[in-house]
Amino acid sequence: MEVAVLNIEGKETGRKVTLSDDLFAAEPNHHAIYLDVKQYLANQRQGTHKAKERAEVARTTKKYFRQKGTGGARRGSLKSPIQRGGGTVFGPRPRNYGFKLNKKLKAVARRSALSLKANENSIVVVEDINFDSPKTKDYIRFVEALGVSDKKSLVVLGESNKSVYLSSRNFKGSSVVTASDINTYGILNAQSVVLTEGSLDKLETVLR
Repeated sequence: MEVAVLNIEGKETGRKVTLSDDLFAAEPNHHAIYLDVKQYLANQRQGTHKAKERAEVARTTKKYFRQKGTGGARRGSLKSPIQRGGGTVFGPRPRNYGFKLNKKLKAVARRSALSLKANENSIVVVEDINFDSPKTKDYIRFVEALGVSDKKSLVVLGESNKSVYLSSRNFKGSSVVTASDINTYGILNAQSVVLTEGSLDKLETVLR
């Protein structure tokens, strides 16, 4: 699959690159995609939820009513879950929702996601980009030139670039990652995936 290489101004450079069939023309494995997205979302959960159980509620343990003779059910401590303000039965506790996935399965999922985007013609290839200093307006000018300013976009760099990252941080709807940090959720969540030339070889190494 051949794609024209654009410059930072969104114009064709006259050069073309051939996208690897292994990465961009693979048979999508939807179950692998599901598992990788599920793991990503699970890892975003803080898991800090907590409810107090009867041993943790600050209430008296005094017996409020005598055992017999009231005509009602016997009642114990006010910490009891059946009392108003009492402890919670089997309430949520802090926990880690993360789970482990095989590295090869993650690579399959990411290749599948890239292939889906390639099928949708949502892949854009540009020259390696760099800004002299972090400026949001330079990044906005860049995505506008590519015609993706009104879409959710994912810009993939070959190597970490602080100026580009800081320039994109205040622009909602677009995110910048390196090829080694790319993930299935980020690819699928983007309406357009912008790949720099330097990221192509890196992707082949990472997702092999």
